[in-house]
Amino acid sequence: MAEKSVLFSIMKLSVSLRDSELRLLREVSAQLLKRGISTFHSRLCKNDGLFLVHPAVSQALAENRPVVALESTIITHGMPYPHNLSTAKEVEAIVRTEGATPATVGLLQGRVHVGLSSEELDYLAQSKTSLKVSRRDLPYAISKGLCGGTTVSGTMIAAHRAGIHVFVTGGVGGVHRDGENSMDVSADLTELGRTPIAVVSAGVKSILDIGRTLEYLETQGVCVATFGTSKNFPAFFSPQSGFTSPYHVNNAEEAADLIAGTLSLGLQSGLLLAVPIPKEHAAAGQQIEDAIQAALAEANAKGIRGGDVTPFILQKVNELTRGKSLQANIALIHNNARVGSQIACALSERMQKKTRTPSAPHAKEREKDLDSHSTIVVIGGVNVDFIAKGKTDKLVFGQTNPGSVCQSFGGVGRNLADILSRMGQRPLFISAIGTDSHSDAVLNYCRHMNTSGVARLKEQRTATYCAVITESGDLSLGLGDMDIHQQITEQYVSQFEEKLSSASLVCLDGNIPVSTIDYVCSFAKKHAVPVWYEPTDCDKACKPFLSDSWKALAYTSPNLAELCTINKALGLPTPAVLPSSVEEVLRCAMALTRPLLDHLQCVVVTLGAMGVLLCGEHNAGSVDLQPRRGTRKGRLCAVHYSALAQTTDETVNVSGAGDSLAGGILAGMFQSRDTHSCVRMGLLAARLSLASPHPICTTMTTDSVDPNKVQPPQPWPQPNLLWLEE
Repeated sequence: MAEKSVLFSIMKLSVSLRDSELRLLREVSAQLLKRGISTFHSRLCKNDGLFLVHPAVSQALAENRPVVALESTIITHGMPYPHNLSTAKEVEAIVRTEGATPATVGLLQGRVHVGLSSEELDYLAQSKTSLKVSRRDLPYAISKGLCGGTTVSGTMIAAHRAGIHVFVTGGVGGVHRDGENSMDVSADLTELGRTPIAVVSAGVKSILDIGRTLEYLETQGVCVATFGTSKNFPAFFSPQSGFTSPYHVNNAEEAADLIAGTLSLGLQSGLLLAVPIPKEHAAAGQQIEDAIQAALAEANAKGIRGGDVTPFILQKVNELTRGKSLQANIALIHNNARVGSQIACALSERMQKKTRTPSAPHAKEREKDLDSHSTIVVIGGVNVDFIAKGKTDKLVFGQTNPGSVCQSFGGVGRNLADILSRMGQRPLFISAIGTDSHSDAVLNYCRHMNTSGVARLKEQRTATYCAVITESGDLSLGLGDMDIHQQITEQYVSQFEEKLSSASLVCLDGNIPVSTIDYVCSFAKKHAVPVWYEPTDCDKACKPFLSDSWKALAYTSPNLAELCTINKALGLPTPAVLPSSVEEVLRCAMALTRPLLDHLQCVVVTLGAMGVLLCGEHNAGSVDLQPRRGTRKGRLCAVHYSALAQTTDETVNVSGAGDSLAGGILAGMFQSRDTHSCVRMGLLAARLSLASPHPICTTMTTDSVDPNKVQPPQPWPQPNLLWLEE
């Protein structure tokens, strides 16, 4: 009902709309009020909660494309109508022209919108009651359901929450003149000290005490740099203020490097990039300075204080300079938008280059082999995980045990997409979440991934999982609310047939329905796309093996218990009790794997502390992992790789180790590495996962699992090659 009340409120506003515009609003209303599935592909989507991200912005963030945040007080309080509306739309157009996505931030009916529609921009531009919303004002405005324009401070909060790194504005607030007595200091400065956003502006507003403002920014730990060849700090309308910045950056690429350095350090402070107004648009400095002094004197005489000072001064200066200051204001905002967008694009390109890994020299020899430009589609579950770890090795049920509880984000499909994204791939992740309090947290955490295939289902709960583990990291009990995974239906997945047909690999997890697995296997077989199946757990391992769908699989990665379940589903004999010694475990795994290799190319059997066993066609001393064209020609073999040593103290949780192993192997395959290197990448990734509170280590990169760059605590043990019976 929230959407209905918002839409009806908009239609009742004191804004004159033509009949055609009213019809458009009604059509939009009808679309918004439809019940059903909405994805980030949708033109309109519903977001529950206090922060709503526009679909175009969500899509861009999910695909790691450049996004530029824009404030809205310039619309509500900075300029008169219609200059405010035309300027806002012109700025958005400039951002788009430069190759970025604009995300104007504003408050509507008590909700923070990151990205506004044309109608919403028009409403804010004509509203006479909009509040000026800073950090201080957000709680009140939200509690009262008010509308307003966000200041630099308010916009930074919303942009950071959405995952946007670059924010463009006209000028930031600062220490007011006579601030040493009045203590009138803008919240923009303290926000810059605690929110990691790069703010691109024309310096500090010229009505402020620029020297004290720069001193205050230094105290707050804010890095300040002038954009251009000079360190001169601009004074809004003038390219020179008489003060200098500590640093300067010559171009957008250097600015992007500075932002990337700030982000990589994990500093929780912002960055101020001061862009001088273009010389051809700068009004005569002395004329505007005289006008500012006159306006300040009038404001003081009339008792104007606080947030009302800036709009009064700007309007008065515009009158005294006969519009020259307004023209200069618009020109500098346009210039800031152009420069900020170029910086955002350079930053996006830099971050993408950092994650790309070039193919090995021999990759071109393989006609359709996996390479760094190939596409992967991952279909599976996403969970909000709650990991409860006891402080003793034995947990006593029926009473409270001492321990710690932390939240993370998991799901086998999500884990695979996560690790592949961190290793330079761009997998499309297809899944489903609810529209509850967890859904925004999931998408924010996964913003480095391509989540454009994640459906947001109305009146559904995002999957949650609670794992209770012992001090040593062993799972004692798991509870899951996974019903939403049944909504990853054949009908929904079929929307992505174009992506599926052109994929180099499709990964499935056992969370999705049997019918969806059958559909994907059939479709992949028709288009000669290899499929990797991750069984998830013993109960779900058998899903593709309940029919002939399993014969379309190329890879699967079960543990020994899941491998037994698979064999049972095929009507094959299995041991009554699983063996315990390494030799018996390997013998058992090889026997259970052999029937599957009549159709599958490779079976990766995870053995926990015993390592991993690869079974498949022999090639160059190991198993051939690259997709096979035609029938098998080589002899079948199994290769055992021992696990890396990990002490109990080093083990934080075990929930993502298997997925990290599989993801590391897959990443190596897509870099056309040899099998030994692929497995070692997987083992290093699993080791990082075991030592991390998250299923997938958040600091994982290709370099951190590159066996040529990372040496394990002990030398790599020699793999053990074994032959399988034909």
